[in-house]
Amino acid sequence: MELVFVTGNIYKLREIQHLLGKDFKLKSLRDLGFEDEIPEIHPTLEQNAFAKASFIHDRFSVDCFADDTGLEVEILNNRPGVYSARFAEIDSDRKFKNSSELTEANIDKLLGMLKEKHSRKARFRTVISLILKGEEFLFEGISEGRITEEKRGEEGFGYDPVFVPEGYEKTFAEMTLGEKNKISHRARAFERLVDFLRSRKDLYTK
Repeated sequence: MELVFVTGNIYKLREIQHLLGKDFKLKSLRDLGFEDEIPEIHPTLEQNAFAKASFIHDRFSVDCFADDTGLEVEILNNRPGVYSARFAEIDSDRKFKNSSELTEANIDKLLGMLKEKHSRKARFRTVISLILKGEEFLFEGISEGRITEEKRGEEGFGYDPVFVPEGYEKTFAEMTLGEKNKISHRARAFERLVDFLRSRKDLYTK
């Protein structure tokens, strides 16, 4: 089965294709010849995921899915949450040269806000919006954990170098892709998506 994953992030695409295996063939936005940004302006992960998926579905008439992920830190009232990808830009006039620089600034801002805080409890939450035959389906995955005091590891992306999942000592960035895919929030959400697709072949074999 072919599906379009609404993302321009090659790391996410690689991670999800690894999860899906050979039963599904993922196409990217580049495969569609689309390289523009889709605004993520909504106040919830659910709304952002649906907005991205519906934009591509309406424009290209394809079955597709989009995800939105937020890092929710308990003592920061679940911030950065829906603003995780652009946290350093909030209340700042600073301009960033590229996504790597913004990611570093996001992490630095988070660690600065957590200095001398008594709790570092956090969770990653992923929401997937699948549009299949014009109907929307939602899936969620959560990974509980804590924020480290400094960056550790070179793998992964985003806040992975400062997030240790519950029951582990390694950050996501210190894990192999295989290790991370067994326990990550994104993996859990996509497992629910894959289970749904395999159980509802009637939706896409007509």
